[in-house]
Amino acid sequence: MSPETASIARLRAVEVSGDQSLVEGPLQGYHHETYVFSLPGGTGTAGPIRCKCREPRTNLLWFDRRCFASEEQLLRALAGRIPHVPDIIEVSDLGLQRFIEGRTLGASHASGRPVPEPFVRQIIGLFGQLVRVTPQNLSVERRCATEDQPLDGDTDGFLERLVCFAEQRVYLENSKQFGELFAELGVGEEAFKHLRAYVSGLSSRPFCLLHADLHRENFIIDAQARLWTIDWELAMFGDPLYDLATHLYLMGYPGRQASTMIEQWCRTVEAVRPGSANGWHHDLRRLIGFKKAQSVFTDVIRMALSLEAGPTADGHRTARVAVKLRRVLAEAVVPLGLDSVPSRNHITTALERWLRDRMCGPGGAER
Repeated sequence: MSPETASIARLRAVEVSGDQSLVEGPLQGYHHETYVFSLPGGTGTAGPIRCKCREPRTNLLWFDRRCFASEEQLLRALAGRIPHVPDIIEVSDLGLQRFIEGRTLGASHASGRPVPEPFVRQIIGLFGQLVRVTPQNLSVERRCATEDQPLDGDTDGFLERLVCFAEQRVYLENSKQFGELFAELGVGEEAFKHLRAYVSGLSSRPFCLLHADLHRENFIIDAQARLWTIDWELAMFGDPLYDLATHLYLMGYPGRQASTMIEQWCRTVEAVRPGSANGWHHDLRRLIGFKKAQSVFTDVIRMALSLEAGPTADGHRTARVAVKLRRVLAEAVVPLGLDSVPSRNHITTALERWLRDRMCGPGGAER
């Protein structure tokens, strides 16, 4: 990569490391371009200290609300409070995250497969630590608007703001490009009315810190079989049951292990902070339903854009995406109040029409 085309993250990594041959990357990742390097002269108990530099990728659509001003600020504040999170290495005027050596949980235990019990215990322990951290005892700069900071225990208000974000920042702001595609898939603005009715009336639970993105690729297994939790960028304060719902939705636990996970989570958070599992029998299903509904709006856009970036004449690829979208739509029928799930052929045709309009404009006129 020439200096003219090098990214800010790579240039910064080369500058700090002092040797561009020691810089690894970019690492695989959707939202960021990330490079890893060893600090010059820096050695820890396990060998050279390795850090990462990253920058947000340009021209990406972001579908998740950011609540803290800086992930690095949050990690500094969590040092000594949440075990096994990346620490921050101060280099000149930069705060760099230490790179956690190991493999992801998903690399050895893919979605749908059971998670070994030692790792389950560590995940449950993490949830226990999270409910100890509250807006009152963690002082970190927040970027979210005042209306996105509901009063402690206002779980309805907390979820309403997430519904608003999905409606305004994901659906409406992208309606010019994707509105017709959503309409062909049977998803319109009225879906949000159904979603609000579906999730209303949640029990009150005391707010705590949420990671909000606990899936298998955000857990790193190190050489001592310790589970490290990375990527805290989506962290927020809010309903602890929402964090469990997000975790269950993203992890893909087999049925029996999911039930065990719920039981252990309830016991743990209630022992640490009573009231954290209030109403879970009634609310967990609805919070998972919200996650399924949320995925419709993000996945339709992401999958459509993935087709635009690939070979435009690849009918097999379009059909595969249609199968995935049909599954996503089927999962969200109840929370979104959908009349039916379109067939795979219908979805394929809708995607092909969307692609054609993107290339040529409505009506097929060459742009």
